[in-house]
Amino acid sequence: MLRLTGTAYLGAAALNAAALNAAVLAAAALAVLSQPAAAQTTLTMSSWVSPSHLLTKDVLAVWGQQVEKATNGRVKLQMLPKAPSAPPGTFDAVLDDLVDVSYVTASYTPARHVLPLLAELPGGGATSTINSVAYSRIHWKYLQQSGEYKGVKLLGVFTHGPGQMFNTKRAINKVEDLAGMKIRTGGGIAEEMARALGASAFVKPAPESYELLSSGVADGTFFPAESIISFKLGSVIKYATLFPGGFYSSAFGFFMNEDKWSKLSKQDQDAIASVSGEPLALLAGKAWDATDAAALEEMKKVGIQISAASPELVKSVQERAKAIDDKWVKDATAKGVDGAKVLAEFHEEIKRVEAGK
Repeated sequence: MLRLTGTAYLGAAALNAAALNAAVLAAAALAVLSQPAAAQTTLTMSSWVSPSHLLTKDVLAVWGQQVEKATNGRVKLQMLPKAPSAPPGTFDAVLDDLVDVSYVTASYTPARHVLPLLAELPGGGATSTINSVAYSRIHWKYLQQSGEYKGVKLLGVFTHGPGQMFNTKRAINKVEDLAGMKIRTGGGIAEEMARALGASAFVKPAPESYELLSSGVADGTFFPAESIISFKLGSVIKYATLFPGGFYSSAFGFFMNEDKWSKLSKQDQDAIASVSGEPLALLAGKAWDATDAAALEEMKKVGIQISAASPELVKSVQERAKAIDDKWVKDATAKGVDGAKVLAEFHEEIKRVEAGK
């Protein structure tokens, strides 16, 4: 039997210890490698306005970043280079799994989304933030259970800034000034309001507005102020008429394919919900308000004549708006919602949000 003594014995012991440590480290590394990697889900998202529009870059893209952070990278959003359908078909595009996440405005789908037209009625709050937050609260409290977004997972609702009147012909000081004027609208309440004021209203998607105005097909358009920047209308618009709270607004629903939602873990669903709902309404409202403010400065810079609605025009708009309000109340009641109560509470909620509550 071979015996090691002294230095030789110590050297052998050191070699054995080193070998043992190496084996332990190798086993640990193998155990880590053999564990399944954390699942990652990539969802597609689309926007039917341009990549430079605030809806795309300041709302959808930012919300996507928030989702990725909230889920610790387990859920990512990939923006498609092109929307898979025309704007009015977006709801069905998400329903039919052509895209996982997108949005629609109720004014483009008024037959399907009747109750969201509440937030489009004339004379709302002074900003998108106020209207979006107030509308979000009222929607989840009273309107969601009616199922108008059935088939998709609704993530949030919001509005654009107060919808104003822009035209290429003349200043609008009284209702008679609108007689026969060809006004492009997005449909819904904007179309009803334009007709009630005596204009010749028609419906076309927002991205077509520059061509319609520059070619003379339209004499004017109903839009939030930001559209002067978003759709590059500063060179064609000559007159802006601003009504307190807007002649109308547009109510947006933001949603996900229901099957894709159901396949997410409860942990990730909760994480996504934490940056949706009212936080999403606030995100959209602030983004819209910032661009509205920038657009007002742009209008001044390019020489657009900006007029606050005259007392005469305000009175006329309010008189004509009553019939539109009453119609919404009737339509809501037919869907099992107390329309008069909800409309009154929406305006009370606007006041609460304005007061910082």
